[in-house]
Amino acid sequence: MAGGIREQHGDELSENHEINVTPFIDVMLVLLIIFMVAAPLATVDVNVDLPASTAKPAERPDEPLYLTVKEDLSLNIGNDAVAREQLAATLDRVTEGKKDTRVFLRADKAVDYGQFMEVMNLLRDSGYLKIALVGLETLPAPAPPVAPAPAGNAPAAAPAVPATGGNP
Repeated sequence: MAGGIREQHGDELSENHEINVTPFIDVMLVLLIIFMVAAPLATVDVNVDLPASTAKPAERPDEPLYLTVKEDLSLNIGNDAVAREQLAATLDRVTEGKKDTRVFLRADKAVDYGQFMEVMNLLRDSGYLKIALVGLETLPAPAPPVAPAPAGNAPAAAPAVPATGGNP
């Protein structure tokens, strides 16, 4: 019990060895509420419109606008090379000023992530917020063929293990 009836009337108090856990529970509930409120605020949003990898490919417009970042960090709109300084003006000319045009952004594997983000920031600063990232569509890997069971009493062959050069 947290409290009890004293049967002694003397000045000496008896020791209570029970721990009152109510303040600990209160503190934990307050911390839980704080983290529940703060967790959604800690996420960072980048306005990128990406399809899920398991979904059917999105329908492409009749004439998609591709912006390509090549390995040497040069930019191409479609097949035409464009300087970074002229990117906004060229996009406005190609899209006829329609800022809601979806820009399909693709980059070489060798392009650094920081350089890729700079190009995305150039697009956002130009007012083009509908950016779709382009990648290779891959099919799921086929299942390996199942080996037939050995016939009769013949022992099954042990699978080959590649040598790793370690200690035996």
